[in-house]
Amino acid sequence: MSMRSVSVGVTLVVISGIVSQAQAQSPLTPQLESRITAIDSQVIAWRRDIHQHPELGNREVRTAKLVADHLRSLGIDVQTEVAHTGVVGILRGGRPGPVVLLRADMDGLPVTERVDLPFASKVTTEYDGQQVGVMHACGHDTHVAILMGTATVLAGMRDDLSGTVKFMFQPAEEGAPEGEDGGAELMVREGILTNPDVDAAFALHIWSKGEVGNIFYTPGGTFASADAFRILVHGTQTHGGYPWNGTDPIVISAQIITALQTIVSREMKLIDAASVVTVGMIRGGVRSNIIPEQVEMVGTIRALVPEHRQKIHERVRALATGIAESMGGTAEVTVPVGLGYPVTYNDRDLTADMVPVLEAVAGAERVVLTPAETGAEDFAFVADQVPGFYIQLGGRPADVAEEDAADHHTPDFFIDDSGLGLGVRVMTAMALRYLETHR
Repeated sequence: MSMRSVSVGVTLVVISGIVSQAQAQSPLTPQLESRITAIDSQVIAWRRDIHQHPELGNREVRTAKLVADHLRSLGIDVQTEVAHTGVVGILRGGRPGPVVLLRADMDGLPVTERVDLPFASKVTTEYDGQQVGVMHACGHDTHVAILMGTATVLAGMRDDLSGTVKFMFQPAEEGAPEGEDGGAELMVREGILTNPDVDAAFALHIWSKGEVGNIFYTPGGTFASADAFRILVHGTQTHGGYPWNGTDPIVISAQIITALQTIVSREMKLIDAASVVTVGMIRGGVRSNIIPEQVEMVGTIRALVPEHRQKIHERVRALATGIAESMGGTAEVTVPVGLGYPVTYNDRDLTADMVPVLEAVAGAERVVLTPAETGAEDFAFVADQVPGFYIQLGGRPADVAEEDAADHHTPDFFIDDSGLGLGVRVMTAMALRYLETHR
């Protein structure tokens, strides 16, 4: 996934002040704080073990077994092989109440680690026909360890829980292998949100450029929808010296590409939310003196508001087909191509309820309101169906400048795991607050 800058506009600061007016005490009692402190070192050990043994999407066999064995040891009902290698744990409290889902993603990336760590990955495997290194270059190892720790804490107080907690350990957040389904979308299709029905869902993501100890959030649209599109422009092939004898799909395509850029710049109200239309590839023709019969274009559409997403889809179709027909050709538009990601949307009411909890646990000065971003995240498939709240957890050492911290998906990606205990605390606190206030 793509991560964000911490720069915040005046409007966002004002909103943050309004949200912060609600005061909340931390749901974490001194006894719970002691329990979490007692497992801090275990959470770090889990993270380092998982980091040293990364697995690609839909292949997280070792990680899934580690998770399932731990959940079973806590007396939690466990389902395995959900969406290939996913694990679901169901913890039923001693009293009736709502159902909360807590999610962690498990997959690594085809990246060769370059960080000098005693637990650095040395794993290699075959990916897309090539031998590649495998690395937790987006921090999913920390997510798994944090949620295992959260399960430990909540299972230790099950008799006092008013409701049920579902633990969602998800494969293939970075995308399933070619020809396979996977990720949160497949887990939703296979029923993760039912039996029992989920009332609210929470997730966090580590952030290599956010200072350790800080928490970052965005109300409403947090990450953009992401939809691939394909446009096939059909003309009539002819000699390059006699273009009037045919219909040139390359010229038509040039007009379409130019027109697509006007959708965002002239039709979308950009002061409300950003959106992007990108043509990333154009292919047509075989040599300089032949006007080809067909040109293919592929690209992506991103939006932060569901209604904007739908409007852009419609306008891409209308402009491409209209321009092609007006120039004597035709255009076939497919959108989305393959899997399309919805907007990752933080329910505004749930956000307002939970921000004071974050502030009570981490300190108000450590909870940072951040602008939305046009990257994508497949927790969106969960938050598209039930109220969701997605936060980011700082993982940058305090003595490292933001500009010097390696980005996600790179060989030098590094996380200071001293902040994982805060992750356990906020996931536990949010679950408890929701269960307590929605009985």
